[in-house]
Amino acid sequence: MSFVKKDSIAAGPAPSPALGHPPAVWPMNDTRPFVPKPAGAGTFTVEPYTDVRKAEWDEFVGSGRNATFLFYRDYMEYHGDRFVDHSLMVFQGQTLAAILPANLAADGTLVSHEGLTYGGLVLNREARLAEAITCFHAVLQDLVRRGILQLRYKRMPGCYHSLAEDDLEYALFLLDARLYRRDCSAALSQADRLPLIRERKSLIRKAADLGVRIVQETSFQPFWERVLVPQLAARHGAKPVHSLEEITLLAGRFPENIKQFSAYLDGEIIAGATVYETATVARAQYGAVTDKGRHSGAQALLFESLIEQYNQKRFFDFGTSNEKEGRAVNHGLLDWKEGFGARVYTQDYYEIATRNYPKLEPMLPVRR
Repeated sequence: MSFVKKDSIAAGPAPSPALGHPPAVWPMNDTRPFVPKPAGAGTFTVEPYTDVRKAEWDEFVGSGRNATFLFYRDYMEYHGDRFVDHSLMVFQGQTLAAILPANLAADGTLVSHEGLTYGGLVLNREARLAEAITCFHAVLQDLVRRGILQLRYKRMPGCYHSLAEDDLEYALFLLDARLYRRDCSAALSQADRLPLIRERKSLIRKAADLGVRIVQETSFQPFWERVLVPQLAARHGAKPVHSLEEITLLAGRFPENIKQFSAYLDGEIIAGATVYETATVARAQYGAVTDKGRHSGAQALLFESLIEQYNQKRFFDFGTSNEKEGRAVNHGLLDWKEGFGARVYTQDYYEIATRNYPKLEPMLPVRR
């Protein structure tokens, strides 16, 4: 396995819990050194992320087999005022073996990650089943020692992985993790695309005949202020997760990953889509359309243009269509996405009792 080298740190005694009571949650702003005991398998240890490890963290994200730009610290920390970061780093000896983007919820549960589209344990490309299970074991054992009794785990849909991560799914099975939510994300396979339905073709031709123009914007302001915000408010009584200032900030930090495309007719913006681009997927993070854009076919032309533009990606992801924590589907929305040839990929949410970490121990490698 190839790992990122870890800097040495000062060692000191870990706090001891009172007899019969779990240790208190280790506060992220506590400057006292924390040196965990070996996490049950060889030299694997766990440390909380701190700012001094930013370069080390980001380098690992860049080489991870199940990581995207959302896990870079400059993305994760844009909403640091809303989430208490409690990300973890797993070391094998002096080398970084895995990371867990995570935040500590108000109820003391660790969530990976409450402020991101997905989370989960990130492994390097060379990691095998044994390393995956050992890293998971180390994380859970460490959380128990810190008094964190539950981990909520938001898996990344499989289409985002550069390599399979089903070894982590197997670990969840061994842990008796509880699947409490499953969302339907509609993604289109570029290598094996299903044909457009007839109604979608008709709308695309209509928009083209009307002279609808598709442009890549240099500013997010027209879409946010004239389409997205008013349409979300009128149709759903909601607001976008990102404010205009936040999406502008993030796009400035990640200009190759976050882009805005809009549809215009007679000089008026009538539809738009904000695209998050990863190594394998182009995802419509936001999409909205005015009544004029809907009737003119502008949104259909916009998305067909994006699918063509990103035809070198493995997938084009239209996002989820669920309500009620995955227990209901907006069939009209899903039907619209499937009309382009998209089909469902699930995104699973698990609850893990951290005290179940011994259930992984029969699968840990025997070190001789």
